[in-house]
Amino acid sequence: MTGPVILVTGSTDGIGKATAAALMERGAEIILHGRSDKKGDAVRKELQKSGMARPDLVIADYSDLGQIRSMSADLSSRYSRLDVLVNNAGTYRKSREVTREGIEMTFAVNYLGPFLLTSLLLPLLRRSAPSRIVTVASGAHEDVTRIDWGNLSAQPQYDPWQAYALSKFGDIVFTFVIARQLERSGVTANCLHPGVVDTKLLRSAFPGMAGIALKDGAKTPVYLALSPAVAGISGQYFENRRLARSSALSQDRKVQERFFALAKALTGTPEYNRTV
Repeated sequence: MTGPVILVTGSTDGIGKATAAALMERGAEIILHGRSDKKGDAVRKELQKSGMARPDLVIADYSDLGQIRSMSADLSSRYSRLDVLVNNAGTYRKSREVTREGIEMTFAVNYLGPFLLTSLLLPLLRRSAPSRIVTVASGAHEDVTRIDWGNLSAQPQYDPWQAYALSKFGDIVFTFVIARQLERSGVTANCLHPGVVDTKLLRSAFPGMAGIALKDGAKTPVYLALSPAVAGISGQYFENRRLARSSALSQDRKVQERFFALAKALTGTPEYNRTV
């Protein structure tokens, strides 16, 4: 019997790459995701040289919703099962950029991207149940103390850290909503703070700040992807492989549902609990 089939987004670098490597070491069949064929192929070869089976690779730029749709269609046509989806892909932009739809880039990549991909892959995850959705969020979400609903997706007054914090806040409330909608489906959804990890993102946001090693940042995503201890647990936030409590604002159900509804409108996705 082969190991679980696991897609790790944003896995050609950083925490995602370390997560994919650790999961492969544990016998998982890994699907890597990145923006570049060249870089993706290099990572595939690197992991294979480590004595692991050659992973699959899919390509999509998360700033382009059309590319996410194409990637999802490709995966759904080639795979009969998907046991775990690890939403890890993310960005940190020092200056304001927008997608061709006029959506601020950090919000689009970090929140709308995983929102759309999860929606599109839900039929495959449902068929593979029991299956898991693991989303890499951040303790940065605690810096979101109020929400300007009128400027949420455009953010004309741009602050890079606040934009990042808001996108990760979105990942957390998205997890809480889909966990409720997927009750009794056999699909669980949890999110996590990986710790302050020595990544390109950290070095860009806070030059000189020390972070933990990539392999340590991967421990909680790997735990949530594979551990029998969390089988059946859903709608929770984890830190250091333990249950933690996200911010009070993220616990507000009205805020959760409004954030979710905005993403559904911006991505044109169906109701999660009606996706069959």
